[in-house]
Amino acid sequence: MKSSKPKIDIVNEVLEECILAFPVSSFIISLYKQYHERGSLSKKQLQGLHSKASKINDISISKLGTLEAIIKRMPTRYKSELPPAAPLFQKDKNAGEMMEEILARYPQHKRVLFLKAKYDNNEVLSPLEAGEIKKFRQLIR
Repeated sequence: MKSSKPKIDIVNEVLEECILAFPVSSFIISLYKQYHERGSLSKKQLQGLHSKASKINDISISKLGTLEAIIKRMPTRYKSELPPAAPLFQKDKNAGEMMEEILARYPQHKRVLFLKAKYDNNEVLSPLEAGEIKKFRQLIR
C-alpha cells in the first residue's frame, strides 16, 4: 500500500531556491540536472550546495539544518594510499656473481657476455639460460 503523505524533498527545494538566487551559476544548474537524473548527490556535492545556499539571505534556516543533517548522515569516503611501487624484476644476484666468476677466467666467452648484457639490462633470464650459467660455472671449476 502506498502512503497518502507526500514526501518532502529538501534537497530539491534547496536546489530550486539556489537556482532562483543564482540563475547563471553553472555549478547549481549541473547539480540540479544531476539530482534529477540520478536522484541523489554525493556528500561533496551536497556540501557545495550547502555553502551556496547559506549565502542566500531569505532561505529557511530549517532547510539548511535539514540539508546539514543529510550531509552528516552520509558516510565519508577515504581513499587508501597507493602501495609502494615494487620493481617488476628482481635481479638474481647469484646468477650475476656466477657470470662475473666465469668472465673473470674467460672474458671473451660470447654466450656469457650475451647473458651478462641481458642481466645488466634488467631482462628476465629464462630457466634454461640460468641452467647454462650453472653449467658453464661447473665446467670452469
